[in-house]
Amino acid sequence: MLPPLSPNPSDPLYRQVYQALREAILAGALPEGSKLPSSREFARTWGVARNTVLEAFELLEIEGFIETRPASGTYVAHSVNPEVTLQVPPPALKLTEWATRALKTPTRPAYSQVDVDFRLGNVPNEFFPAEAWARALRERAKALQGGLGQYGDELGPLETREAISSYLARERGVKATAGMVMLSSGSQGSLDALARVFLEPGKTVVMEDPGYLGARRVFEASGAEVIYLPVDEEGLNPEHLPEKADLLYVTPAHQFPTGAILPASRRLKILDWARSVGAWIIEDDYNSEFRFDTRPLSAMHGLNPAQVIYVGTFSKSLSPALRSGFLVAPVPIIEVLSATRYLTDRQPPTLDSLALADFLHSGGFARHLKKTRGMILERYETLLEALEQHLPALKVPTTGAGLHICALLPDQWSENHFREATLRSRVAVDFLSRYAMHSVQSGLILNYAHLNPEQIQRGIRQLGQAL
Repeated sequence: MLPPLSPNPSDPLYRQVYQALREAILAGALPEGSKLPSSREFARTWGVARNTVLEAFELLEIEGFIETRPASGTYVAHSVNPEVTLQVPPPALKLTEWATRALKTPTRPAYSQVDVDFRLGNVPNEFFPAEAWARALRERAKALQGGLGQYGDELGPLETREAISSYLARERGVKATAGMVMLSSGSQGSLDALARVFLEPGKTVVMEDPGYLGARRVFEASGAEVIYLPVDEEGLNPEHLPEKADLLYVTPAHQFPTGAILPASRRLKILDWARSVGAWIIEDDYNSEFRFDTRPLSAMHGLNPAQVIYVGTFSKSLSPALRSGFLVAPVPIIEVLSATRYLTDRQPPTLDSLALADFLHSGGFARHLKKTRGMILERYETLLEALEQHLPALKVPTTGAGLHICALLPDQWSENHFREATLRSRVAVDFLSRYAMHSVQSGLILNYAHLNPEQIQRGIRQLGQAL
């Protein structure tokens, strides 16, 4: 009795024969040491060419399932013990402490159906400059035959790092050379790389509360002590900084998630604190390109490049699909990151990085941002008007920046009550408490840039009606 061939007709015939024999051997239907019929007999029974069976035999013999004995025939190898594959339970899942810590994630409300989704994580990909990007990528792809067939710089292509440092100096006031720039897979990749070299049990990192969940999780997973400091309408208050720390994570241009802007007086006090305790500052400049009331604010990094590690990304301004981010740090830190990168992903994607360099140099990125800002501004104004009309009790700080807003609930309102209303309305939102370790004022986080004006109006109207 021969086993049936593979039920998947898309597999090549030799592969179907190979799978049938391999599964019969592993199931014990063809026991070890037993002699197999000849290739001609297999071919005649299955209705396939003899060469097809010989191809399967060759593969099975290379893998050690069968063996050919001269002048005797083909046998199931004695080294094959089918019992090791039959209903054997998997070994116990023994996770590291890092993995155990990393798996602790604040949950989101479970929506059975969503009409309008205001949750964070959605980006306005409809604005992506597909034709211009494809053109840059196509031109760079031609260079594959001209020398890109080998591994590149762990920091990323030099010309891309030069283009980024030039852009940051012009638009963000960041004082950096190409040698201070490392390309990454996004802000999260940069934070993970920094945590690996700076943090471990016994170290201390300080961050804002509420704050960016991705940073919180990577810091907690490191095993370091994480100190959470409250923010107010001006962001992190330096008066609350501890006497000892190794790292401080801060979002000065647009505090996540409240949108507060850290004033110059606080920035200078934070820099003075970092100098006195010997701490590094990680400045996450997310969404810095999207200011509607003025030009993008200067980065904190420009005040003291020797203390501040600047983290940025193109995930929001272009697309998360590109996995394109970067960090700017003093050369000694860059040297450590470069030397240790081999152990993780070795280097950033060279082809996409070179296309990004061309996109920056050509002015394509600047034109894209100008067009995108205008469209997002319309959606921002639509959201403010809809909230004023349908949910006037919410307090909405008009920060004039970013792709989301934080709307605070009145003191007498319950966040749990509002959560029930959102579930009834089939409008998904994020809640401020999800991003806080300690008690904060109840609030909603409304991510809006990926929604058109009609969707924004409908979503806020349904929220108001449900409440």
